Amino acid sequence: MSVHKIEHIGIRVSVLEDSIEFYKRVLGLKLLNTVGEVGDDFRLAFLSFPGQTSVEIELIYLKDAPELASEGRVHHLAFTVSHIDSEYARIAELGLSGRDAEIKSLPNGSRYFFFNGPDGERIEFFEPARIS
Repeated sequence: MSVHKIEHIGIRVSVLEDSIEFYKRVLGLKLLNTVGEVGDDFRLAFLSFPGQTSVEIELIYLKDAPELASEGRVHHLAFTVSHIDSEYARIAELGLSGRDAEIKSLPNGSRYFFFNGPDGERIEFFEPARIS
């Protein structure tokens, strides 16, 4: 099989610049490049973690496109975190919508919580269980 890896995850956004800022500020992603100019009907932005470009987030702006829900949504994006308690507090301080009321745990000891991105996309912070 010639499938190697996830290339990118595409997310429809309503305001490209706002979403770029959100993913940089909240998740620490780095803007790699954009396609199209401000004012164009179609624009893309590609982001990844600094020093780790094997998987990218692609933000997709389409002027006058149908509602985001009509295309379907990615259920959620999950990011590995360490120190989930401090990340939960940081997200609370940012006042982001959709934050879970508490950090949840899986039977194996992994912990996680969700919150919303700027267009309602669900973002999960996930702290894997420590393997001894």
